[in-house]
Amino acid sequence: MAVWIQAQQLHGEALHQMQSLYGQHFPIEVRHYLSQWIESQTWDTIDLDNPQEEFRAKRLLENLIQELQKKAEHQVGEDGFLLKIKLGHYANQLKTTYDHCPLELVRCIKHILYTEQRLVREASNSSSSGGGLIDSMSQKHHQINQTFEELRLMTQDTENDLRKLQHNQEYFIIQYQESLRIQAQLSSLSALPPADRLLREQTLQNKRTTVEAWLTREANTLQKYRLDLAEKHQKTLQLLRKQQTIILDDELIQWKRRQQLAGNGGPPEGGLDVLQSWCEKLAETIWQNRQQIRRAEHLRQQLPIPGPIEELLNDLNGTITDIVSALVTSTFIIEKQPPQVLKTQTKFAATVRLLVGGKLNVHMNPPQVKATIISEQQAKALLKNENTRNDSSGEILNNNCVMEYHQTTGTLSAHFRNMSLKRIKRSDRRGAESVTEEKFTILFESQFSVGGNELVFQVKTLSLPVVVIVHGSQDNNATATVLWDNAFAEPGRVPFIVPDKVLWPQLCDALNMKFKAEVQSNRGLSEENLVFLAQKAFSSSSINPEDYRTMTMSWSQFNRESLPGRNFTFWQWFDGVMELTKKHLKPHWNDGAILGFVNKQQAQDMLMSKPNGTFLLRFSDSEIGGITIAWVAENPNKAGERMVWNLMPYTTKDFSIRSLADRISDLNHLLFLYPDRPKDDVFSKYYTPPLCKMTKAVDGYVKPYISLNKLSLFLFPFFLYLLSSGDPMLDADGDFDLDDTMDVARHVEELLRRPMESQWISHTQS
Repeated sequence: MAVWIQAQQLHGEALHQMQSLYGQHFPIEVRHYLSQWIESQTWDTIDLDNPQEEFRAKRLLENLIQELQKKAEHQVGEDGFLLKIKLGHYANQLKTTYDHCPLELVRCIKHILYTEQRLVREASNSSSSGGGLIDSMSQKHHQINQTFEELRLMTQDTENDLRKLQHNQEYFIIQYQESLRIQAQLSSLSALPPADRLLREQTLQNKRTTVEAWLTREANTLQKYRLDLAEKHQKTLQLLRKQQTIILDDELIQWKRRQQLAGNGGPPEGGLDVLQSWCEKLAETIWQNRQQIRRAEHLRQQLPIPGPIEELLNDLNGTITDIVSALVTSTFIIEKQPPQVLKTQTKFAATVRLLVGGKLNVHMNPPQVKATIISEQQAKALLKNENTRNDSSGEILNNNCVMEYHQTTGTLSAHFRNMSLKRIKRSDRRGAESVTEEKFTILFESQFSVGGNELVFQVKTLSLPVVVIVHGSQDNNATATVLWDNAFAEPGRVPFIVPDKVLWPQLCDALNMKFKAEVQSNRGLSEENLVFLAQKAFSSSSINPEDYRTMTMSWSQFNRESLPGRNFTFWQWFDGVMELTKKHLKPHWNDGAILGFVNKQQAQDMLMSKPNGTFLLRFSDSEIGGITIAWVAENPNKAGERMVWNLMPYTTKDFSIRSLADRISDLNHLLFLYPDRPKDDVFSKYYTPPLCKMTKAVDGYVKPYISLNKLSLFLFPFFLYLLSSGDPMLDADGDFDLDDTMDVARHVEELLRRPMESQWISHTQS
């Protein structure tokens, strides 16, 4: 069902929130009459931080206006006439508003659609529960919203008490002035005749006694009102602090953790709209209470009454200032992290955001944000409030940006679009640590004025750890450092401490998450795949997953120490598999055509029970980023005996020349994909069309086409012959490289012309 249809069925607060999304910046009528068109556009594919996307945004704006004008033209009748005028007006209004900033239109509509989907989803979850069990997340959010309602009522209560106190105090001051007036009249009686003075004095004395008695009672009442109000404010601030702790130290920290895991390929961290709405409610409630406390302080100064109220109000002022300070400094966050593997002299972007900027009117004096790169040691010193003398560990170009307020979404953010790390200053490394294990962070700093410069806050926030490289060859090892940090960092850690060793199942979760994200596949690593990886990591032969549950893997085993008998680490091998699969094997992996994580002995055991011509695809043990074909066929040396053959691994270089499917098609002796699937059933949809079916290119040329079909018919028996004759062209394991066959094609042709031709062919077939 369309989102707009469901949104119209919202009720109560959800309906109010939905309606508040619209206004002059985007009329609700436009959403209504163009609902189907709006929801069919690819708003999410536009990167708002990329100025080059402005052209696409402009096209969407133009199309939106055309759709509005088209809708207006089709209106008929009296009501249609009015609607025609209104829609035409909206078309002109949108063009005027967004013609010079089309990306803002995209930002606005993305915000509207996201919020509508969230409101519909929350309403659906609530109704489906039928008053029964609500999932823990919804229950937690429900509790937060209930607490906000409680805070609203408490704040309204103290507001009413404050007004009552002010009214009573004003009346007290009037009566006090009356007392002073009576005293002045008594002082002036000396000028009257004695008879008149005596009568007048008695009346005034009685009146003064009555007023002073009332003033004494009322002073005690006012003091009690003040103390009661202060106690209510204490309770409000206690609940406020508790609510703020839940939102900042729980919900916001969880969002940051999801953001970190997203760097490893985890699910997106989710939007900040809900968190911002909570933070804005906090800001609004805190500010209302702060103003109330200040008004109570003003009333105390206006009418000082001896008692403990002065100390209480001072404590309340200190507490509320601490609360608002924590809110402002904690909600200055990095919405879009800089890349965690950062190459020098390369452009990169980041976005910082203040979640309470709109409510506290910070945007009225737009703050500037500065970005610097600092080392791990400097980050530690910064968090300890040690004087770092504004040191940095490098130079970032275009590192200053002014925060902008977006009226349509109510967000205050700074978009760094063109930063570049010009140079980096490295620290002395420890032991075996390499440059790709050294962690830096981008520090974002600013200064915010709140309440008309009433409060000024220095704010700072650190990015996720960054590894700086100067060459693409370092990317692999830098990615390993980032993966380990993202996966195993704990909230609130000292920068950037991570455990040196982790349980194998924890690492499996991280590898599976990364693999699925890199390959962009829903098919992750199976338990059998993970057992294979454990065998490789621990040089073990056990096939029981339980044997690895309690085993730990250290960082050194992961990406410092080479695997036994190899010149590469466990991570380097795994990363090569991901890279190859992502670039060339993704459809085949998704189809389940690639077993992949199988060693040579396992492949042999699996294939020997299958008919000749059965083959499987496994990742190479000996080469990074390689995949080999293993198949079962006759042994040319022993009649009636069969053996498993292994082609030398194919790599990215090979597949850039000819695809895996085409290579399998070329090899006619490959018949069935393990266990028993005809190869054409699996791979034919990926074969390159024959040359005769290919269309001619516009320049009159056709793409070169390599076919090994006919050649392979001769080359396969030729290699069997070479194997039986001990030809030095084959490696010690009997592996051979199919591409090398092109280099010996002439040699094959010469052999085919010799008189002994029939002899060596019949020998290989025996």
